[in-house]
Amino acid sequence: MSVARQVVVEADGGSRGNPGPAGYGAVVIDPATGEPLAEAAEYIGVATNNVAEYRGLIAGLTAAKALFPDAGEALRVHVRMDSKLVVEQMSGRWKIKHPDMKPLAARAAAILPPSSVTYEWIPRAQNKHADRLANEAMDAGRDGRQWEASASTAALDAPSARTPSPVQGPPGDQAAGAARARAALAAARGAAAPAADALFSLAEEPVEAPLAEEPVESGGEPTDAHPAPQQPAGTPQTGWGAAPDLGAPATLVLLRHGETALTPEKRFSGSGGTDPELSAVGRGQAERAAGHFAALGTVQEIVSSPLRRCRETAAAVAARLGLDVRIDESLRETDFGAWEGLTFGEVRERYGDDLTAWLASPDTAPTGGGESFAQVAERIAAARDRLVARYAGRTVLLVTHVTPIKTFVRLALGAPPEALFRMELSAASISTVAYYADGNASVRLLNDTSHLR
Repeated sequence: MSVARQVVVEADGGSRGNPGPAGYGAVVIDPATGEPLAEAAEYIGVATNNVAEYRGLIAGLTAAKALFPDAGEALRVHVRMDSKLVVEQMSGRWKIKHPDMKPLAARAAAILPPSSVTYEWIPRAQNKHADRLANEAMDAGRDGRQWEASASTAALDAPSARTPSPVQGPPGDQAAGAARARAALAAARGAAAPAADALFSLAEEPVEAPLAEEPVESGGEPTDAHPAPQQPAGTPQTGWGAAPDLGAPATLVLLRHGETALTPEKRFSGSGGTDPELSAVGRGQAERAAGHFAALGTVQEIVSSPLRRCRETAAAVAARLGLDVRIDESLRETDFGAWEGLTFGEVRERYGDDLTAWLASPDTAPTGGGESFAQVAERIAAARDRLVARYAGRTVLLVTHVTPIKTFVRLALGAPPEALFRMELSAASISTVAYYADGNASVRLLNDTSHLR
């Protein structure tokens, strides 16, 4: 009779760009001691978050089965992931509609009998081990190397390094199992098996990564810490194309401030300059934007850059909507250093070499200690993560500047840094990014707002 085995699998996947450079991580844990029994991670090239998360699940289940190949149906695996999409789909509560997701889910389901596996969604903060492994794999891929198991996993080959647990089998059982797990994972990746006693491998070929996960149908709504408010019939849906099983997205409506005296002259106007006020034209633009948002009735919060032109634009909208304005320092414009107040031509004439270098690399800052686009991207990415978490299921208006808005859009699209030079944003233009629970984002643009009344 097979001895009952119980393990926990924690898995995660990530994509830096979605789609972008992606990797997964998984760890098999002894539930009695909390000890890691096996780790797996791999850089998988360009893929989406969904693909990376499913690949992490496949790796974790593969490692669990390889640890105890003789357990059969006596093996019980409890999967914990922070991907609500994967957990709900694998639990059978949400349908899988995307054609490229179906083979990944089928591959995961075929590893162990369905009755042997249970699934639980956990917050990201409780999935740090797998998240760390996924990031290690992505870092390794970025550096052109293979991910290597940590010392904790390597130590499994030494039985004395472990504390006995209720699920431990005969001497050497888990040590051999750890080697089998590594061999099985290598076989699943198409690599040579690193251990001679490998008893299990996957026959399936790796599945090509789709560009994005399509909205899927659901038999029920997920629970959200910030549920979206009920909207009267006929009012616009929060976000667009929101899949019911993903819940309402965190929708960031990005409003560029109205014109200042510097805007029509196309002068550099960042956070290190004179902090100009709105011109008469700019105030009219702000009022028209306010009327637009009042008519829509979707904005629930307003957050503004600390610079005067944004605060004045935000105040006009807030007055119409009856909302307060919260200031966020992260939404400020780039500091253009010595170029503040100059036109492009004037910068070319005075600082030609510096301008050429700036146009060639996002890591180059403007003359005189300005801020590089790479630094702005890091600031905006952190702001995005914070805002999406804070306003999950809600629609928030961000009143900000050209470079922050372009950066939000670029990051959402997974576009390269040079894409910043290929976008044009009119004064008081509107760009919207909706962030869904699966990590994907959708972008809408309304660049010409001159028709707004």
